[in-house]
Amino acid sequence: MGLRRRSAARSASPPGAAPGEASAGASRIGNWALALWLLLLTVAVVLLDSLTGNDLPLIPLLVVLPALASVFCTVRQTTAVAVWVMLIVVGSRIVSTEAFWDVVFLLGFTALASALGVVACAARIRHATEVARLRTAAVALQRQILRPLPIVTRQICAHGLYAPIEEDRFVGGDIYEVVQSPHGTRVIIGDVQGKGLQAIGAGFAALGAFREAAVREHELTAVADAVEDAVVRHNAFSAETGETERFVTALVLGFDDGDRVQVVNCGHLPPRMLHDGRATPVTLHETSVPLGIGGLSGEARVAETFALPDGAALMVYTDGVTEARDANGAFYPFDERLGTWSACEPPQVLEALLADLEEFSGGVRRDDVAVLVLSRPPKDDSPAPPPGAGAGAMESPTRPGPHRS
Repeated sequence: MGLRRRSAARSASPPGAAPGEASAGASRIGNWALALWLLLLTVAVVLLDSLTGNDLPLIPLLVVLPALASVFCTVRQTTAVAVWVMLIVVGSRIVSTEAFWDVVFLLGFTALASALGVVACAARIRHATEVARLRTAAVALQRQILRPLPIVTRQICAHGLYAPIEEDRFVGGDIYEVVQSPHGTRVIIGDVQGKGLQAIGAGFAALGAFREAAVREHELTAVADAVEDAVVRHNAFSAETGETERFVTALVLGFDDGDRVQVVNCGHLPPRMLHDGRATPVTLHETSVPLGIGGLSGEARVAETFALPDGAALMVYTDGVTEARDANGAFYPFDERLGTWSACEPPQVLEALLADLEEFSGGVRRDDVAVLVLSRPPKDDSPAPPPGAGAGAMESPTRPGPHRS
């Protein structure tokens, strides 16, 4: 799976290096491939130079090679290219009949261009390493704030997956939380508008408010209003510091001991019901504006209820799933694929979904992926698994194969 491949890549990093730092300074071309291309280009240029004679000297064109190498190679490789180019240019000018100062000028220009190529390569790798450290710190912060899955409460078992994107400014702000309260189990899943550390800050503000309000407030709409107030306060602080204000699309759900689910939809994607081998959208009639801009609508948020039959599971997710694209720009056929796994257990559904997303998008994602599958705990006397034990879908020993186009 893609997630496991990334984990293996991280484990291969040198001791003491943050994940991603090794790849930041890695070469995009092997030493033997580089040597072969360098030799072929040199031979081609030398042959053409011998054919054109003194009328059109071509060997000085080799000075562009260190600049090209600085984009794809390590500092050591770029230095080797620079030394090679110097040797070729010096060797070709030794037997030259050109004026002395013309030769000196050419050699000096070649040395300067080669040195600039090496310096540019070192600067590129230094910048890439700094970006990798920042990106890794942001993702690590996300993982520390979001609780590990599965989470088991008296009312539900919450399996799930969370696959944050780790590409520079594209670090996203997907959030989720499951809280056991005196009023039942409260769940939130949300997606912060925009990307970057500012989006993560808005997500953390929403999470903190939800964790407190889920236990304190009796009404689910009051929980949503508390999170709304927290996002508004965060935006006010952001405006003072010159940062962009954010809003959060979210579903806030409430589960009691009965067979009904209460939900407040704050501009988020509707859930999917997995039952009797089918996956069907849950129709929600009351959809309000996202959290953080409730003051613009002037309408109170409304909670509605729907049934969760015995043996059914409820899937909630962020748009990193539905807006995934393939190489041709086509959107991921979420409902079609989900229907093929709807009869499987939640961990298997999640593992198959993640594997299929990776295959469909070719491993190139532009947004976080957060998915929760919520089901009622079994009605027997067997002990429930402890909260936070394991990693949900990632621990399933078997999985159904992904649907292939």
